[in-house]
Formats: sequence, structure tokens, C-alpha cells
Amino acid sequence: MTTRVFAVANQKGGVGKTTTAINLAACLAEAGESVLVIDLDPQANATSGLGEKGAAVSSYDLLDGMSLDQVARPTRFRNLSLVASRPELAGAAVELAQRPDGERYLKQALASGVDGYTYVFLDCPPSLGPLTVNALAAADRLIVPVQAEYYALEGLAQLVRSVDLVRLRLNPQLSLGGVLLTMVDGRTRLSADVCTEVRKHFGSVVFDTTVPRSVRLAEAPSFGLPAHHHDPRSVGADAYWKVAMELVERG
Repeated sequence: MTTRVFAVANQKGGVGKTTTAINLAACLAEAGESVLVIDLDPQANATSGLGEKGAAVSSYDLLDGMSLDQVARPTRFRNLSLVASRPELAGAAVELAQRPDGERYLKQALASGVDGYTYVFLDCPPSLGPLTVNALAAADRLIVPVQAEYYALEGLAQLVRSVDLVRLRLNPQLSLGGVLLTMVDGRTRLSADVCTEVRKHFGSVVFDTTVPRSVRLAEAPSFGLPAHHHDPRSVGADAYWKVAMELVERG
């Protein structure tokens, strides 16, 4: 079994990064794949979005030397496991920056233990700090959620430059696995223009499916549920199923 490790990252906050990580993971798990989410954001939104809280062990412990088997826990969703986050993870960002070879700690931690999963999703903080760099160094592919708004391309260009540096210095195998347009409002000209511009710059790497603005999608995390468990008929749930299938087709 080949394990695919995806970093879900964008230095901009509020673009649907965590929503993308947990919903793609949940869709693939529902389809029968063995899936792991590693929450690398001290805000722990992926953890709460999967209905988990008060974890005894976390991604902080993984970066501090514990094995993946010791920190990964099954969630209440079939085939879906989680390495939770805690606020203490913010301290790890400082510690990693001070350690020699601190960019490769996560890669070393995942060197053994991921074999039992088909897909691993690394949910990154909304910055290009040490935790995100660790995720990029450990991942096979990067998924970039991009909000359909005015500054989208500006942030994307900066992220692509950072990925090029990580590829050069830390992880030659890292590739851009997909750009996902999120929070698309089909009623506005701005959304349409941004989608056109992103597709013009990135071509086939952009997912065919876009994720629309959706109240049901936005409220699902407050119930600790992925979208298709909260409301399987919602447009957001349907969109993430389609993106997950595109991800499988890309191999």
C-alpha cells in the first residue's frame, strides 16, 4: 500500500484550509480508505472539527519524540484517525526554530508508522513558520485552498516561492498536488474573475470542482462533524466528495 502525505497549507487565514483537510479526510475514510489527520495548528480547529477535545497526547508530543502509534487515536468516524493539537504546540514552533535540523522533525517522526494509512493530511497553521515548513518537508504533495477573493493570487505567489525553497533545501519530492478554489460565490463577478485568473496561472493543477459558500459547511465544525455527516445533501458536502474523487484520480 502506498501512503500519500498531503500538506494542506496557505499562509493566509480564513481560506478554508482546515475545512478542506477534515472534509477530504472524512470523504476518503467514508469511501473505505484508511486516513490520518495530523493537526499542526495550535488553534486546534481540525481537532475540534472532528469532535475531539482534551487529548492526552498531541502533535506536540509527536514532534518531541513520541512515535506516531503513541499519539494517533481513532475518531468516532470509521477509518479516520487523528493526531490532535493542543495550545502548547505554539511553543514547539519556537523550539523547532532553535534546534539544528528543526525543519525535518516531522519527516523523521513519520518515517515509520504511516504505513498503515493510505492518506495522511497535515493541517498547517496559517503562516509559513516552522510548523508549516516541517509539514512541507514531510509531505509528498501540497494542497492549497484559495479563497475566491481579491488578494488570492498575491498570497499564492508567495506560497509557491516558499515551496520552491523547501523543494530545493529540504524535500525534492514535494509537488503541488492541487489548488482548490473555496468560498466561491457564483453570484458575484469577483468570484468568477478570481477563478479565471487562478486557472490561467496554474492550469490543470487547479481542481475542476470549486467549493461554494455554504452555511451548512460553515456551521458543521461547531457540531464537531465533517460536512457530509452534518448534512450529506448540502452543496458543501457534495463539493468535497467531488474534490476527494479528483484527488484519487490524480493518483
